[in-house]
Amino acid sequence: MITIVLFSFIALLITGISLFTYFLPRKKIVVKELEKKNKEITYQKEITESIIINHEKERKRISKDLHDNISSKLNVINLNVNLLKDGNLNTEESLTVNNGTLNIIDKTIKSASKIEHNLLPPILKKFGFKDAVEELADAFNNSRKINIAHTIKYPKKLLIPENELHLYRIIEELINNAIRFRKVKSSNINIAFKDNKLIFNYTNNSIGSYSNNLNIKKRFNLKNIESRISLLNAKYSIEYGIGDSFKILIVI
Repeated sequence: MITIVLFSFIALLITGISLFTYFLPRKKIVVKELEKKNKEITYQKEITESIIINHEKERKRISKDLHDNISSKLNVINLNVNLLKDGNLNTEESLTVNNGTLNIIDKTIKSASKIEHNLLPPILKKFGFKDAVEELADAFNNSRKINIAHTIKYPKKLLIPENELHLYRIIEELINNAIRFRKVKSSNINIAFKDNKLIFNYTNNSIGSYSNNLNIKKRFNLKNIESRISLLNAKYSIEYGIGDSFKILIVI
């Protein structure tokens, strides 16, 4: 009887140990997966917050520009026009007010053009996305800070103007990041239209290496880029090379 009880106890003990050794590693795997998912969710929330914050910053900047550079000047123009309208000025005073008004109107037009340029680069509006990207790349090449090769096959007006601007700003930020944060040797921009999709490839080589983690992403302002990609409703992938390469693929 004692032998049977002993064997039963040993069997239960072995079973318990087996179950423990089976479920413990699985528990660790589940915990790691949950941690990974939580990090992904947190990062997606940060991207969404970045979109909202960037939009709010843009609204405030535009509002400030309009107030400082447009509204104040229009108020002066309004006062001057009313002075001229009242007819209480002599010839010399009228000439002074008139010349001052024309001068302020000229400054207002320049301020409005500057605000428009910040909202939408003139070449993008006038000549289209392809020419705008080529001019951007050529400008950086002329600065000799970076050598940018580019192949752009883009059907005119494929994207709506707002989305063209988003993609243009992404390219601009990628190049600026490469110069600002890395000792870049060269970069390559490739844009093609295939299977009814716009395919954007950007690569660059630099001295040093990238690391595929959230901290590095934040450091290189990739969160801002990813927020614009989200606005484009596009798919993307990022690769960090073993050596010194970086690549981003965006499919719209």
